[in-house]
Amino acid sequence: MTRRLAGAPISWGVCEVPGWGHQLDVDRVLAEMAALGLTASEFGPDGFLPADGAARQEALRRHGLRAVGGFLPVVLHGSTQDPVSEVAAALRQFRAADAGVLVLAAATGLDGYDSRPELDADGWRTLLSNLDLLDRVAADAGVTATLHPHVGTMIEKPEEIERLLDGSGIGLCLDTGHVLAGGGDPVRLAGQAAERVKHVHLKDVDAGQAQRVRAGAVSYRDAVAQGLYRPLGQGDVDVAAIVASLEEAAYAGWYVLEQDLVLDREPPAGAGPVTEVAACLAYLRGLPS
Repeated sequence: MTRRLAGAPISWGVCEVPGWGHQLDVDRVLAEMAALGLTASEFGPDGFLPADGAARQEALRRHGLRAVGGFLPVVLHGSTQDPVSEVAAALRQFRAADAGVLVLAAATGLDGYDSRPELDADGWRTLLSNLDLLDRVAADAGVTATLHPHVGTMIEKPEEIERLLDGSGIGLCLDTGHVLAGGGDPVRLAGQAAERVKHVHLKDVDAGQAQRVRAGAVSYRDAVAQGLYRPLGQGDVDVAAIVASLEEAAYAGWYVLEQDLVLDREPPAGAGPVTEVAACLAYLRGLPS
């Protein structure tokens, strides 16, 4: 599985949320990924890499990286909103960059991940129908679509993930941290739904901080700034068990190191996010093969 490890700009604090934190320069992020031995990366938010797909691919290639795909939050539950045109435009960029995985999130329509509305029955029907539609649109473009359960989106909690799996055929992006932060058990999910897992985001989590987020005692963004996510092997997610379960089930996709991070300033060269990603890589490379 170490040959299927990829990076993500959010591990360097690069995020789509306005006011999230200090944003590092693209060349620093990609150079540090490459220096760690990573060979592929997700795109990051709009504006991090060039908008044109071929130019995105070239920006990654300059650092010896290939494109994996990327995260796209889309409002899927609104009866007056058509997500197809937005997703189709993104898919054209993906194909031009030779990226194969679309990671959808069921966005609330609000900025950030600190609050969300409740879905009624009609909203759920619309959301699930749109997911199946977008799954077909992506497949027609030669891209694998997945849905990413994510704190502060319309699919976050264990019962919502179960409803997703029962009501839609789209593949799952298993984010080990967001599943736990939303109150679920990522080990159990990896074991029971391995055949639906088409993409993996690896995170480790401080379960105490996650409970504070669920209780409303701290916002998601502030919890991230306070250390909600830990280097792999240093939190409360049994990452080793998840990887073992997926490998036993013949999972053949990417494992993306995707530890959400908030920076308040530019770290010195060789310090900051790169050290945490290095610790994650060391942990994974030490797992039994």
